[in-house]
Amino acid sequence: MKKSALFVAACAVLSVALHAQPAAWTPPAGHLTMNIWPGTSPGEAANMPPEVNEFTAKNHLVAGRPYVRLGNVSTPTITVFKAHGINTGVGVLVFPGGGYQILSMDLEGTEVCSWLNSIGVNCVLLKYRVPNTGPYPTSAAALQDAQRAMGLIREHASEWGIDPRRIGVLGFSAGGHLSAAISNYYDKRLYTPVDDADSLSCRPDFAVVLYPGYMALAEQNFAPNPSIHPTADTPPTFLLQAEDDPVHVENAVTYFMELKKVHVPAELHVYAQGGHGYGLRPTDMPITRWPKLVEAWMRTIKVLPAK
Repeated sequence: MKKSALFVAACAVLSVALHAQPAAWTPPAGHLTMNIWPGTSPGEAANMPPEVNEFTAKNHLVAGRPYVRLGNVSTPTITVFKAHGINTGVGVLVFPGGGYQILSMDLEGTEVCSWLNSIGVNCVLLKYRVPNTGPYPTSAAALQDAQRAMGLIREHASEWGIDPRRIGVLGFSAGGHLSAAISNYYDKRLYTPVDDADSLSCRPDFAVVLYPGYMALAEQNFAPNPSIHPTADTPPTFLLQAEDDPVHVENAVTYFMELKKVHVPAELHVYAQGGHGYGLRPTDMPITRWPKLVEAWMRTIKVLPAK
């Protein structure tokens, strides 16, 4: 009897300890965070494994620091970071990268939002579903989350101080591919509409595509990905990648040429060195100064006012 009581007590202590463990990633305090889907996400099973930070000693540091590699995301959210000081009314939906397997939530997420806020831009950070959620059409989940998030931003634009006609996307690596995907898949939702937010356009007004993957097929001599079909209505796009990127610089170059064919205003920056996955943490590599280039481009296309 005593052994049974001790076992029950031990289980209770273990349960409390497990529930007391910190979340794998928590949005910074003071920012609105909301689930993008009411209930379970489309096609997801209930009671999925908890989110986990998969960063280990085997992962490389970026600018001498670790970063969050968030996995097992089944409940996507958006977190709103309002502009500091002067609010230009511009909004940017940010897609962290991670090969559609994990999400680099700080390196390619919160740190980017801090920079955008500093130049008067409102940032909405999407925690989209992973793993194995893209690239579309391999899976529709991440693109569903992106479409839904864009509709929610436009629905809440007035409340959040955002101009619904100046909302762009910015993504890294797989998130760069997601930026390109939503730039070309916006005419129809890839899920059954949920509410009024899904009646609003999910087309970005501009796109920033940073060291993307999945845009060119290496096994086919870097032919354009046939799943991405730019048209004259694809939004103006900024592209950046390093020639020594192991994911291949042809991803950015090929997409740029496809945009050029249909006369979409596009700006391409290619650097000799930089590799992959640097976010905006400054190093001795000139490519890490890309935020200044993006800000200048946003003024060039008149999203931001001229200085």
